[in-house]
Amino acid sequence: MNDAMHAPLSAGRPYPLGANYDGLGVNFALFAANAARVDLCLFDGSGRKELRRVQLPECTDEVWHGYLPDAEPGLLYGYRVHGPYDPVHGHRFNPYKLLLDPYARRLHGAVRWGDALFGYRVGHARGDLSMDRRDSASLMPKCIVSPQQPYAWGDSRSPDVPWADTILYEVHLRGVSMMREDLPASMRGTAAALGDPRFVEHLHRLGVSAVELLPIHAFLQNRTLQERGLSNYWGYDTLSYFAPEPRYVPNGPNELRQAIRRLHAAGIQVVLDVVYNHTCEGNEWGPTLSWRGIDNASYYRLVPGDERHYIDETGCGNTVNLSHPAVLRMVLDSLREWAGSYRVDGFRFDLCTTLGREGTGFDPGAGFFDAILQDPVLAPLKLIAEPWDLGADGYRLGQHPPGFSEWNGVFRDSVRRYWRSDAGQRPGMADALCGSRGLFDHRHRRPWSSINFITAHDGFTLTDLVSYAERHNEANGEAGQDGAAENFSANWGEEGPAADEAIVRLRDRVRRALLASLFFADGTPMLRAGDELGHSQSGNNNAYCQDNPLSWLDWGCASRPRNAALVRFIGRLVELRWLHPSLHANRYLDLAEEVLPDIARASFFEPDGQAISPASWGEGERRAFALRRAAPGDGTADMTLLLLNPGVEPQSFVIPGPVLNWTCELDTSAEDQPATSVAGQIEVQPHSMVLLSARGSRRGPA
Repeated sequence: MNDAMHAPLSAGRPYPLGANYDGLGVNFALFAANAARVDLCLFDGSGRKELRRVQLPECTDEVWHGYLPDAEPGLLYGYRVHGPYDPVHGHRFNPYKLLLDPYARRLHGAVRWGDALFGYRVGHARGDLSMDRRDSASLMPKCIVSPQQPYAWGDSRSPDVPWADTILYEVHLRGVSMMREDLPASMRGTAAALGDPRFVEHLHRLGVSAVELLPIHAFLQNRTLQERGLSNYWGYDTLSYFAPEPRYVPNGPNELRQAIRRLHAAGIQVVLDVVYNHTCEGNEWGPTLSWRGIDNASYYRLVPGDERHYIDETGCGNTVNLSHPAVLRMVLDSLREWAGSYRVDGFRFDLCTTLGREGTGFDPGAGFFDAILQDPVLAPLKLIAEPWDLGADGYRLGQHPPGFSEWNGVFRDSVRRYWRSDAGQRPGMADALCGSRGLFDHRHRRPWSSINFITAHDGFTLTDLVSYAERHNEANGEAGQDGAAENFSANWGEEGPAADEAIVRLRDRVRRALLASLFFADGTPMLRAGDELGHSQSGNNNAYCQDNPLSWLDWGCASRPRNAALVRFIGRLVELRWLHPSLHANRYLDLAEEVLPDIARASFFEPDGQAISPASWGEGERRAFALRRAAPGDGTADMTLLLLNPGVEPQSFVIPGPVLNWTCELDTSAEDQPATSVAGQIEVQPHSMVLLSARGSRRGPA
């Protein structure tokens, strides 16, 4: 390594980008189209002392490159990029600022806040038009040269779980284990805890087939939050697209690879929540940490004719310029890194509408989508879009291209409002149970294109959804005004924790009805981690900055009888979903088509057993209804009948003909019930759903 500190750089190669070790040395390559010069800076093992600064000797097709012989993995480095400091025309080069390599696969240290991180003089009368000449190296993390073959996967294989069989579990890597007292303290909050056998066993009890991890890319701790004694917990301010968050892998990235390998061995896939729509550098007042100082005009979308300012369709200050081929290549290379080097099984794209925006707005045929869907590595993976952003016409649910599933916010709101007993919600609930056909039944898409959820990281937990009528976000230090104002929640008699056992039982009943709606609907169900444990955030519906027990899962709650029963209940819901094909259609077919004589694929009935007429769908005060679904088999059909009563009084349901041998499989009004035969009619308790099942054949009831 000492030889590398003195060896001259040769020209090297412009590809691959990043710092790549070949066994004899390291090739450095950095895209910076508008730069005039790029300096490579090498540091000692602590990252505090700059040992050498040398100019990259060549630039080919806007990529600066050089080869350093005798350099080895573990070398710490960063860049300084020269060019015009001309914010008015979109250029913010400042060689006094040490910059992270966008392709760095591992980081050493963390950002330490100080005014030297900003490319302009903070507080100067000319604002960001002034140039700051203080060196930022002491405040910056350093990039680490990674080995070429970082992990031996052996005969490990990713589980082949088709979309139609997928149950997602959205979980925060750190928060899921911080309060696991059965783990060593050093293991809590790290990737290693994901592979712990007890956590895997818990996922199996729930019937989960895939974990969806909130962002694990290295991310920035926001200065304003730190000054308020808070932190960036969720991780949606990306600092590096190729490197895992250092706190999550204190012993190196192989901890994450090993956890993924253990999950795969248990038949559980891993999906990453990724944030390519914006970076942590914010708007023109943000710090200069990487892309801004490397080539601001290429990496970001700037306001035409006013290039000092950033187009902000993300609400985060900037928008990554995916219309630029080099920037799009960076995103694709990052995705392939996670798919190849870490073997993840899919991605959930934050604010995906932004990624599909081109010059004329959102386009399902945008270059980003086309590039992924033709990529032999990425196209077969599970691809999930968050189908909205903060730009004009940003809500694009159901409009992303085939190959992508989408978070279905309409499903969430419809189900919440229905079980809150709002008027006029019967049509929306019926559509939600049948896979939101109006949104997704086009271009040969499948029902699994709809990612159904009741709760997610952004919003109330399930317990809070039935315990609070209003958000309570005062702990965030934003006067309680952050987070969604409308949550379609209810406290059912008392705001917050209740001592009244009747209120507690009612809340449990509504929770079970909400969960049954999730797992008995066509589409892909997603469960928020902790909902099965009764996790509460004390009414905070925007806990993005709460890296503390408010957000962390309290596993001590799992042993409490009420929550242990809820875990069993969810496991039973998943079991019933698999037992009855009629509860999870794999295709959008004609609902009116008869599977058996007088039995259509899906039929809707009033409580009196009569078919719902077109006119009565529009009667807002009608709430209860029944949904019968049938799935054909070999001469027989699996049939289920859902009876839904969101009202405050018991509702008698007449079982519609023809006469079949119906069995009551589930009643959400109670935690556990044995299966019983039902004939003629059945009473459904308030705020409850009942599931009946039967089998039929062309010869009559089976």
